[in-house]
Amino acid sequence: MDASAPIVGVLALQGDFEDHAESLRRQGLCTREVRSARDLVGIAAIVLPGGESTTMLKLLDVEGLWAPLGRALQSGMPVMATCAGLILLAQHVENPSQRSYGILPVTVVRNGYGRQLHSGTFALRSDVLPKGTTGTFIRAPKITRVGPGCEVLAWRDGDPVLVQQGNVLAACFHPELEERHPVTERFAAMVRANGAGGTAMGGCVGGCG
Repeated sequence: MDASAPIVGVLALQGDFEDHAESLRRQGLCTREVRSARDLVGIAAIVLPGGESTTMLKLLDVEGLWAPLGRALQSGMPVMATCAGLILLAQHVENPSQRSYGILPVTVVRNGYGRQLHSGTFALRSDVLPKGTTGTFIRAPKITRVGPGCEVLAWRDGDPVLVQQGNVLAACFHPELEERHPVTERFAAMVRANGAGGTAMGGCVGGCG
């Protein structure tokens, strides 16, 4: 792998961050697990993985990461958020209401598709993803409102499940669970297009191989 490739920080406090890191490495990108503010230094992009959003909120406070991560998310670098990560970015969170960064103009309902019993892989409808693309939904949030400037890229039945605003790409489902999923490929292309201006000082930590 090219050691000069842009480094993608993957929030690694809780959730399926390892799957995200592996899926990005398959795209030829370096990754770094983010557990403290210093791990944000020099990254070119960031991923907020699936998991449990309320647990993530607590750990962001415990590790002193809430404000530093917020600055990184608003810096203009490419961001991918899946499932719980989408909840952290949403402007409004329901069922119940909870704190979020509010940088993505959507309203999400936690566990909007039901709990584990209703989880599964479903067909997606999209004008930008290849025909036959699917998404794996695990206790997934449901997007109930999409604000101005936020583009819907894919639907599950009639519900928006993949949205993008500028350099922020967010999904209700888990593309990292499928090898070379088109959404992961789209994010990798965003990272490369944004350039390697954020390549980390001291090289790639936690996954260039």
